[in-house]
Amino acid sequence: MNQKSIIINHKTLPVRSYNTIIIGSGAAALNAAIYLHNYGQKDIAIITEQWGGGTSNNAGSDKQTYYKLSVSGNKSDSPYDMANDLFKGGSMHGDIAMCEAQQSLQAFYNLVNLGVSFPHDKFGGFVGYKTDHDSVGRGTSAGPLTSQKMFECLSKEVIRREITIYDKHNVISLLTKKNNNGKCITGAVTIDKTKANQSQYGIVLFNAVNIILATGGPAGLYLNSVYPKSQTGSTGMALKIGTVAQNITESQFGLASLKFRWNLSGSYQQVIPRYYSTDQSDMDEKEFLNEYFPDIGTLSSAIFLKGYQWPFDPGKLNNFGSSLIDLLVYQETFIKKRKVFLDYTRNPGVTGILEEFSPELLNKEAYDYLKKSNSILGTPIKRLERMNPPAIELFRRNGINIAIEPLEIAVCAQHNNGGLKGNIWWESSIKHLFSIGEVNGSHGVHRPGGSALNAGQVGGIRAAMFISSNYNYEPPEIEQFQKDCSNQVKDLIQSADNMLKGGKPSEDINHLRRNIQQSMTKNGAFIRDKDKIKDAVISARQLNEIINNELIIRNLDDLSDAFRLIDLSLCHVVYLEAIANYLSKNGGSRGSYLVIDKKGEKIIGIDEPGLKFKKNEQNSFVNKYIQEISIDRNLSINSNWIKPRSVPDEDQWFEATWKDFRENKIIK
Repeated sequence: MNQKSIIINHKTLPVRSYNTIIIGSGAAALNAAIYLHNYGQKDIAIITEQWGGGTSNNAGSDKQTYYKLSVSGNKSDSPYDMANDLFKGGSMHGDIAMCEAQQSLQAFYNLVNLGVSFPHDKFGGFVGYKTDHDSVGRGTSAGPLTSQKMFECLSKEVIRREITIYDKHNVISLLTKKNNNGKCITGAVTIDKTKANQSQYGIVLFNAVNIILATGGPAGLYLNSVYPKSQTGSTGMALKIGTVAQNITESQFGLASLKFRWNLSGSYQQVIPRYYSTDQSDMDEKEFLNEYFPDIGTLSSAIFLKGYQWPFDPGKLNNFGSSLIDLLVYQETFIKKRKVFLDYTRNPGVTGILEEFSPELLNKEAYDYLKKSNSILGTPIKRLERMNPPAIELFRRNGINIAIEPLEIAVCAQHNNGGLKGNIWWESSIKHLFSIGEVNGSHGVHRPGGSALNAGQVGGIRAAMFISSNYNYEPPEIEQFQKDCSNQVKDLIQSADNMLKGGKPSEDINHLRRNIQQSMTKNGAFIRDKDKIKDAVISARQLNEIINNELIIRNLDDLSDAFRLIDLSLCHVVYLEAIANYLSKNGGSRGSYLVIDKKGEKIIGIDEPGLKFKKNEQNSFVNKYIQEISIDRNLSINSNWIKPRSVPDEDQWFEATWKDFRENKIIK
């Protein structure tokens, strides 16, 4: 690394030069840095707005799942089987599925060696269990805080290796330059938040051969969100430079707590808590689910199934399926404007029109599970104390004692299965820009629970392998860097000047962000309406125009938040455009969202006429192709639908592979 300065628009701006910068400090980012270091590339740096502020260190569930190839028990498994299962989830490329399968054990055992406490038996077998969309039992867990433990162990290793970290640096733009094939990455612009009040606005430039983007999903897009408040995402800056995205219509939504953001899956549901709603004054308590289920046994079994069928799924609505609960919670909160709570102190049926709960009324699957867990006990909290005490302690550490108080809940955005398009080395459509973790769009429609953690770790390994083999050279000289990026930096400085030019401040940044979040929650969350999406896109574009051209901020302290708002606003436009494009192709309900259709299928148990929905036919166009989408400089949308690449079925002859490996023909 070398440090120099350049002058642009009469501002002296520091420049830091590296072979590779990694943007983000979650588990995917840290793993990529470690593997780059392993492969000999030590001219690297991690840039993060807040060390430990992302999803990895601030999210989890009852026992957060890590998905990997099965390595215990007497059931056979293979990378080919795992790749096919990932591919069957829909809208996923088979060669990328194969990469995630083949290198899942390398990634997993690296975490074990670094100290993540995944459980094993006395023979050394790392035991597994079935997660959602999994038929083999590939799931494992280090407890409610699996990803947090991953962060802790990976961060210790990063610090031990003395890898450079730039904390409190908000990346506001990616820089590109022309090459023979169009454009490629040449660096990034950040605001050093500790120096934002200085004359150069705290701007620090990074001159780099490669960028690994690991900033997570677009967490700030939704009003009801289980993403940590410290994470907002930065997909917009990649979209702005023309990077192709894929599958960004596909997000996961599920029940989560609001006071402390946490996924309420697994044992939080399997112990069968009581659901009730109140008005906004916490009065008029009502067990609203009782009005829609025929008996307490059917209701209680659906609550139980909500545990490992946690994400909302339109395929689990009818016949009183578990996802009917999500829809009814949405109806109470979003349509009726009531508050919904989970109560672990009492069983369902206490105050409702159905009979009171009894374990004997459960279906066989639920009853057997509780019995094998020695949890046929009197109340939900007693059952949870037996099955998963850390799940209770987690809330207690965050100021909520669910043994005596209810949890306010809602259907929340949880994960974006789409993101930036990448090849089998996780390189994006912009050369030298790699995206890993949730910001990468490899996950498809129906991913097995925990597969995103595996994908993030494997993606970091793959990117590090490719960079160290092919892009392992010095960054440009500072004069060339300035020539390549000067106009782009001038435009950013001009934007900052315009926002700081004085006069009456525009709407509060938080208020403008809330407008975006309300729009996405209404139009782009788990309920989508073809009749309303066109107007939503028009409104999003109008708001984006205002934010980009008319935003006035109070002082320099607001500058970083203003650029974050600009990023989020662009995401808002592109995500709604992607949904509109999907619906224009006659796309229906799939994954974790419901497409409203007045002529569609009635939901059994729901009388609301507006909640009829349309399913996708198995061989429908949108199910056979992957949506790719990008924007040009004029914010025009370019969409392309491509056929998923199949899972490779190659003859892996050792001698031939060994020869290619020795001659460095593998990593090309």
